[in-house]
Amino acid sequence: MPYPPPSRTPSGPRRRTLLASAAGAALLSGCTAGSEDSGGAAGPSAADRVRARAARDSGRLVERYDAVLAAHPGLAERLAPLRAEVVRHRQAFGGGARPSAQGSPPASPSASAAPPVSPSPAVPGDERAALTELAVAERALADRRAKALMDVPGELARLLASVAAAGAAHAYLLTEAAK
Repeated sequence: MPYPPPSRTPSGPRRRTLLASAAGAALLSGCTAGSEDSGGAAGPSAADRVRARAARDSGRLVERYDAVLAAHPGLAERLAPLRAEVVRHRQAFGGGARPSAQGSPPASPSASAAPPVSPSPAVPGDERAALTELAVAERALADRRAKALMDVPGELARLLASVAAAGAAHAYLLTEAAK
């Protein structure tokens, strides 16, 4: 004997429940994003320190891209989009913009807004080796950022996760280009 069909399908309450759940989730994620400002007069908060370090790390990575581009101009077309992304990452973390926003290297390797703390990174004479070194640098930075996720709240954690994923993708693309 077959079961009789239900007299009415309860689609209304399910939809309302789903919408209420989505609204609640949005409110909760909005509340956690605002908790980043835990610093007081004693100094910068942990989130501020992580943000400043991430901006510096991205700046150093841009310098590494610039050194490779200066040594191997033939890689400009391949590296320009990746370098431009690293510049945007630095800006997202609060780092300053570079005068060469078009993705091309600066006129000279030492031309930067602040004097470099260390000399330009040594670049291998072989293009494949240079790409491999860039891939290693991208991977190491992505790994450090992924580890830093545990120490920061809300939006900064999301930003770190996104930039770490982009860095891992850059490492993959650079590794494939070096083959």
